[in-house]
Amino acid sequence: MLRLHSLEHVPFEDLAEIGVWALHQGYHLSRTRFYENDSLPAFTDFEWLVVMGGPMNIYEEDRYPWLAREKEFIAGAIARGKLVLGVCLGAQLIADVLGGPVSANPVKEIGWFPVSLTPAAHDSPLFQQLAARFTPFHWHGDTFQIPPGAVHAVESAGCAHQAFASGNRVVGLQFHLESTPESVKKLIQHCGDELAPGPYMQAAAEMLAPEHFFLEIEKIMTTLLKNMALQA
Repeated sequence: MLRLHSLEHVPFEDLAEIGVWALHQGYHLSRTRFYENDSLPAFTDFEWLVVMGGPMNIYEEDRYPWLAREKEFIAGAIARGKLVLGVCLGAQLIADVLGGPVSANPVKEIGWFPVSLTPAAHDSPLFQQLAARFTPFHWHGDTFQIPPGAVHAVESAGCAHQAFASGNRVVGLQFHLESTPESVKKLIQHCGDELAPGPYMQAAAEMLAPEHFFLEIEKIMTTLLKNMALQA
């Protein structure tokens, strides 16, 4: 039985469908809620680390002092060969730890927009059997550079660096595969002030309408998580 530990930055961005999948596999789940000042676990207490999203930026350590501690913890987990998956802010934190700078994307990307696998994605066992093109959910203003030595796995018109794999155990996703209608509603409720006209910006009603997109990303997510689990 794998033990999966999540790092969570705000109460409205939890594991969502990742947690549902993990429980179905019989995994043991634990979490650190930085917004509740939870402590971090020992590295021996888990095999898989999932770093979730949040509205803060990775460089706002003056406002969120725990960011420095979190980066050190992520680096320690990677160095010890843990499975590590980062989503949105989580992917940016992993990229930063691995030497991939994080900065503002040319445009904010909020809503459902298509992404494509790069040719290099086929070099990584973590991205095998994923659709060549799919439409995930996005909510971000920053982006990461691909860390040195990592595989640039996914790209899009609105954001060149959508995903990477570092070795066979570490994945960063700028987009969200774990989203559910409920989790998207929470984002709209708590971060709706970010919505404004833009080329990659949808209205709240548009984000909640496409039920088939939620079903599609669940399948994509399941394939990716299974690929990662095989590396444990």
